[in-house]
Amino acid sequence: MNKFRPLMWIVLTTIIITLVVPSILVLSFSTSPKKHIDASTKQDYAQATNRKDRPDKKSAEPSIDVAVYRTMTKEIEHIPLEEYVAGVVASEMPVSFDMEALKAQSLVARTFLVKQMLSNSNINVPKGSDITDNFQFHQVFKNKKELAAEWGKEYQSNLSKVQKAVAATKGQIITYDEKPIDASFFSTSNGFTENSEDYWGNKTPYLKSVDSPWDLQSPKFQHQTIIQVAKFEELLGTTLNDDVDIGNVLAKSEGNRIKLIEINDKKYSGKTIRDKLNLNSSDFTFKREGEQVIIHTKGNGHGVGMSQYGANGLAQEGKNYQDIVHHYYQDVTISSVEPFINNMYVKK
Repeated sequence: MNKFRPLMWIVLTTIIITLVVPSILVLSFSTSPKKHIDASTKQDYAQATNRKDRPDKKSAEPSIDVAVYRTMTKEIEHIPLEEYVAGVVASEMPVSFDMEALKAQSLVARTFLVKQMLSNSNINVPKGSDITDNFQFHQVFKNKKELAAEWGKEYQSNLSKVQKAVAATKGQIITYDEKPIDASFFSTSNGFTENSEDYWGNKTPYLKSVDSPWDLQSPKFQHQTIIQVAKFEELLGTTLNDDVDIGNVLAKSEGNRIKLIEINDKKYSGKTIRDKLNLNSSDFTFKREGEQVIIHTKGNGHGVGMSQYGANGLAQEGKNYQDIVHHYYQDVTISSVEPFINNMYVKK
């Protein structure tokens, strides 16, 4: 019997190893940490690898180029979106303005662009471009080379200031009812902004008349224009009498500008007078002195939306760019640009 014991121990040991060791291995693997990838993670990874050309959510920096038609060269320049915004801010607002005013202008410029790029209208936009640098229709834009020539030794410091303002609002636009607003702006008010319907005829809920007393300090607040009587008559298609006072104001807007005026039985809107006589504002008065018409205006620009000098005045009082935006645009929201950028990819 003893001679069989070694053999029995060998068989018993083999059986134990066969049964126990696999169980130990299974237990070991089951208690060690797992690298689990659920369905949603796999989906996110797939989307991330398939969206290399889309904006990075973390940076909120839209990676899309803007096709800008340059009216002087009649060429199209392709500019990264945020660089385009910087070029507009540098061109449209004095770089000496307070940082918060520059931030507000950055937000306005980006919103203006996004609304234009999402628009189905190609009016005043040459084929192949998204926007022009013509201030009559869009926004003034200057590239870095042009700004360097304009600023000279101050180029680096000025550009740095503008870029800082743009970066502070990166990925943000102004919306109303979840859509980019018509981000209208101008230089200087007459102390009040204008209702959109009083100037353009179209009622826009967020473009309402508000007070803007800071503009009285603007160097562009008052201006005098002298036009020869013959030229005045030619431009307006009327004939003047010898009266010193010209015109009978029939109606004024909520923003205290000329809404309707009568000159020798002919009626004109304030906008028509401003356009035909190339005046700074539709807040004007006429006086005849011999063969000249002396015209005094208050404010500079159409008066609808954000006043730039008003924005700077608010900033100097300690208001931030969000305060400025909410003062000049009623009941709006500062939103992420990302959903609208994604729509641009679809459009392009």
